[in-house]
Amino acid sequence: MSGHVHDSGHIHDLVGVGIGPFNLGLACLAHPTGLDAVFLDREDGFRWHHGMMIEGATIQVPFLADLVTMADPTSEFSFLNWLKHTGRLYPFYIRESFYALRAEYDAYCRWAASRLPDLWWNHEVVAIEHDETEDVYTVRAMRTDTGEERTLRARHVVVGVGTRPSVPKELRDVAGHAVHSSEYMERRDELRSTDSITVVGSGQSAAEIYRDLLDGARDGGYRLDWITRSPRFFPMEYTKLTLEMTSPEYTDHFHALPIGLRQHLGREQRSLYKGISADLVDDIYDTLYRLSVDGPVPTTLLTDTEVTAAEWDGSRYRLSLRHAQLGQDHERETASLILATGYAAETPPFLAGVADRLDWDALGRLDVARDYSVDGGRGRIFVQNGEEHTHGLTAPDLGFGAWRNSSILASIIGREVYPIERRIAFQEFGIPQDATLAARPEAEAAR
Repeated sequence: MSGHVHDSGHIHDLVGVGIGPFNLGLACLAHPTGLDAVFLDREDGFRWHHGMMIEGATIQVPFLADLVTMADPTSEFSFLNWLKHTGRLYPFYIRESFYALRAEYDAYCRWAASRLPDLWWNHEVVAIEHDETEDVYTVRAMRTDTGEERTLRARHVVVGVGTRPSVPKELRDVAGHAVHSSEYMERRDELRSTDSITVVGSGQSAAEIYRDLLDGARDGGYRLDWITRSPRFFPMEYTKLTLEMTSPEYTDHFHALPIGLRQHLGREQRSLYKGISADLVDDIYDTLYRLSVDGPVPTTLLTDTEVTAAEWDGSRYRLSLRHAQLGQDHERETASLILATGYAAETPPFLAGVADRLDWDALGRLDVARDYSVDGGRGRIFVQNGEEHTHGLTAPDLGFGAWRNSSILASIIGREVYPIERRIAFQEFGIPQDATLAARPEAEAAR
């Protein structure tokens, strides 16, 4: 049964589109403020990387990077409060690890979501428009379970739809047993039933999948290969002065840079947050060493190698590979293919109705202001985790989500409900304000 439901003229303070960790954190922080906020998501409940729920896998940031703690350590929605409610606080304490299990983090988020009254699941936003008469935004959503359409009105909109699985153009239309890492767990048995598996990718997901399959490479009767175009298996950079780059000061510095330089730095800094945890790199080596006691391990690791094409003949892939350093091409066959090729932000089509009110950069992307707004300084439409090209490596960082949400709430409410730390780093990322600028030699010569 379909129909159309209007919110009878009611105007919400805020409508959030998408309920991933960042907008869920915003909902948690908005809840005690009295803000009239509603959050919509097309799924039927909270899910966080269920395709990568490999047993024992942990999140890559300390548990303090939960939904709320870095904004409000006293919040009822904290990870520690979830541990207390589930009788796990003391076991977590005895475990002596800052890094929660990935399954724990997912369960914690689902618990937080269950305590919030204004999360509307099964609502896919299809259009956002601006009502000039009342200066409000109309948000049209389709019920994915009933087909009913619903229209809400809001003074502010926060878009937090997250990122989508990304596949290189050479592999997008490939058939057969090609699986993106986001679907790994639901396809794992199918993959293991084939005689050879190739993992393509260079980050944490590729490493976790390779490690998960490695023990069965001999006993399971399949060959396991790992191909990465990175020149080596980069560990993530965890040193403390580098971690200061996930700071308000560095975000200020990055945001102020020209677009070309930001593009360059974005590529250069990938290993800072898209590498592999050092512990996992070591564990993979130790596993290979252990398995090699009984003879050669049926696996090959190829670095500096890019997959330039893939052909499926109905039973196997023929991969065309290019070694970057040598500039030479070669081929390799495999029965199954896992694409751990990451995720990318995209501009949601439902913003088309307000596109003329939004800021765009020279590459056609949303030009996100420092305060995370995208609507010409009006402070009415905001973006979560869609600003890596403008704000740098803090965009996808779970640890910075509460800071960003504090900033967005301050813009919406007109005051800092949660104190915002503006200086946390010991280092300077640009020229210090008290520096004396030296004259350039060419300027001196022209005098």
